[in-house]
Amino acid sequence: MTANGWLQIVVYMVVLLALSMPLGRYMARVYAGRATFLAFVERPLYRLFGEGASAEQGWRQYALAMLLFSGLGMLVVYALQRLQAALPLNPAGLAAVAPDSAFNTAASFATNTNWQGYSGEATMSYLSQMLGLSVQNFVSAASGMAVVAALIRGIARRTTATIGNFWVDLTRTTLYILLPLSLLLALALVSQGVVQTFGPYVDAPMLQATTGVDGGPVTAQVLPMGPAASQVAIKQLGTNGGGFFNVNSAHPFENPTPLSNFLELLAILLIPAALCTTFGALVGDARQGRALLAAMLIVFVPLLVVGVAQEQAGTPQLAAQGVDLAASDAQPGGNMEGKELRFGVVGSAMWAAATTAASNGSVNSMHDSYTPLGGLVPMFLMLLGEVIFGGVGSGLYGMLAFAIIAVFIAGLMVGRTPEYLGKKIEAFEMKMAALVILIPCAVVLGGAALAVATPWGRGALYDPGVGYTSIYNPGAHGFSEVLYAFASMGNNNGSAFAGLGANNPFYNVVGGLVMLIARFWLMLPVLAVAGSLAAKKAVPVGPGTLPTHTPLFVALLIGVVIIVGVLAFVPALALGPIVES
Repeated sequence: MTANGWLQIVVYMVVLLALSMPLGRYMARVYAGRATFLAFVERPLYRLFGEGASAEQGWRQYALAMLLFSGLGMLVVYALQRLQAALPLNPAGLAAVAPDSAFNTAASFATNTNWQGYSGEATMSYLSQMLGLSVQNFVSAASGMAVVAALIRGIARRTTATIGNFWVDLTRTTLYILLPLSLLLALALVSQGVVQTFGPYVDAPMLQATTGVDGGPVTAQVLPMGPAASQVAIKQLGTNGGGFFNVNSAHPFENPTPLSNFLELLAILLIPAALCTTFGALVGDARQGRALLAAMLIVFVPLLVVGVAQEQAGTPQLAAQGVDLAASDAQPGGNMEGKELRFGVVGSAMWAAATTAASNGSVNSMHDSYTPLGGLVPMFLMLLGEVIFGGVGSGLYGMLAFAIIAVFIAGLMVGRTPEYLGKKIEAFEMKMAALVILIPCAVVLGGAALAVATPWGRGALYDPGVGYTSIYNPGAHGFSEVLYAFASMGNNNGSAFAGLGANNPFYNVVGGLVMLIARFWLMLPVLAVAGSLAAKKAVPVGPGTLPTHTPLFVALLIGVVIIVGVLAFVPALALGPIVES
C-alpha cells in the first residue's frame, strides 16, 4: 500500500475519534434531559403525541409505540409512491411505483436499510424523495438511537419498571442531534456543488450527437436535479445510505469533490463511534464506552487496511491484460474498475469498509468490481452482524448483546453467575441476546438459500449468453452477489454488489420481509432486555466479577463476535469470494 493510502487512513481515523468524543458527551446530555435549549419546540410535539416530557413507559409500551410509529411511516411511504403520479412536485412526470417495488422501498426506509432496487432519478418524484424517503431517514435513525438509549437506561437504572419514553427519545434525537448535524453537513455539501433545487431536469446539449437505442439521433443529455443535499446529509449521518440518484455517492451531484467525499465518509461513522462515549457517560463509567469502542476499532482498522491493500494491489488477471497497477503522480494504480478517478482506490476502498461497518450502505464505487478479497471485506463486516460501529443505535445495542454473551461465557469459565455493570445476566437476558445474534444469521442464510435454490430467485429463465435472468453472473461470483444482497438486507445495510437483477417480485417481497424481520425482531428482544435489567437491583462487585473495561474483556468480546461470524458464514463465504479468489 502507498504512503498516500496510509496517510488518508490515519487522518480519517484521527479526525473521526477527535470529533466523536465531544459529540458523544453532548448526546449523553441530550438523553439525560440536560439539553433544553429547544424546549419551546419540544412541548408542542409532546402535546401532539399526548405525552408529557416526564411520562415514563415500560418496555412493552415503549416497543408498542415504536412499532406503531414505524408501521405508520411505512404506510405513508408506500402510499406516496403509489400516488406520486397524481401528486405535486413531480416535474419529470414520473409514474406510480409498482406495488412490489413500493412495498420493498417502504420496508427498506422504515427499517433504516435503504436498499434500493430502482433508479432514483427515473422513479421517485421530488415529493416522494422529500416527504417519504428523507423523513424516514430522520425518524428511522432516531428510532434506532431511541432504542439504544432505552437499553442504556435499563443497564444504568435500579429496580424500576420503566426505561424512558419513546416519543421523548424520538423527538430529542431528531431535534437536538440529527437536524443540527444534517443542516451543517448539507450546507457544507452545497458549497462543494451538491445540488439542492426544486427546478426541473436540465437538457444539456451534447458536443457530439450519438444514436439512441431506438436508432434515432440523441443531441442532448438529461441532467437530473432535485433537493439532493438535504437528503445526502441525513443519509450519511443516520447511516441510512439511500441514494438520491441511481449511482448513489459516486454521482457528481451527490459527491462531487474529494472534500465532499471526506466529509460524507466522516459522517458515516461519526454518530456510531460517538455513541460509545455516550454509553460510558450514561452508565457513569467512561471506561465501559472506551472498551466497546476499542473492540470496534481493533476489528475495523485491520479489515479497512486489508480492503485498501487488496484494491491497491489489483489482480494478476489485470496485470496480464497490460494494466499498469503501480501508483504514480499520473494515476492511482491498482484496481480502478468501478471507481471514480476523483476518489481513487483509497477513497473508494475506505468508503466500502466504512459503509458496510456502519450499516450505511451508500457507495461511491461499485463493490461488484472489487477484487475477490477486496469484496470480501465489506461482505464480512456486514456478516458480523453490523456491530462494528453498525447503524446509529442498532450497532451499539447489537454489540451490547455480544457483551452479554461474552460475560455469560466468562461466568461459565469460573462457575459464577455472570454480571454486566452490576446486573446479573440470567436465562431471560441470554435468550433475548441469542435472538439478537441469531436472527440476522437465519434470515441472511435462509434468504440466500431460497434465492439460489428456487427458479424465482434465479430468475426462472436461463439464457446461455447471459445466465439466469436475475443472477447474471454464473458460478462463485453470482453466488457472492446473492449472498451479499441478503447480507445487506438481513443486516439493514442497503448496499449491493450489483450484477443481480433484484427489482422483481421475488427479491422485492422476500427482501422486504427480510428487512422487517432483521430490524424489528431485534429491537423487541433488545427492549425486553432493557426492561428486565431495569427491574434488577445492583450486585456488589466481588472477587469473581469480570471487569468489563479491561483489555481481557475487549479480547473476549472480539473473540465472541468473530467466532459467531466465522461459524455462521465461512461455509457460505467459501462458496463465494474465497473460492473465486
